[in-house]
Amino acid sequence: MPVYKVVDMTLAGRAIERELGMVKVRGTGEVRVEALRLADAFRARVIDATGESFVFEITGNSAKIDQFIELMVPLGLVEVSRTGVVAIARGPEGMQG
Repeated sequence: MPVYKVVDMTLAGRAIERELGMVKVRGTGEVRVEALRLADAFRARVIDATGESFVFEITGNSAKIDQFIELMVPLGLVEVSRTGVVAIARGPEGMQG
């Protein structure tokens, strides 16, 4: 889809910002249980699971995703993929062209 307009949401006023992260963690036994417990606390969803690994999907502000990743490092963090921040203005108005 072509881009028709770019707006700097930091200058546009009130906006809702979110980021998506996919986080792969390898582990078994107690490490696996702890990774699931933390994912639940962060409201991350399991989008793939094997006997030795999980891929979690997490959305929220960048700080929340950073913190989740930091906690997964000692549990067997393998890989991270992030979208970057997306935003939309609050309220009933759309972007005016």
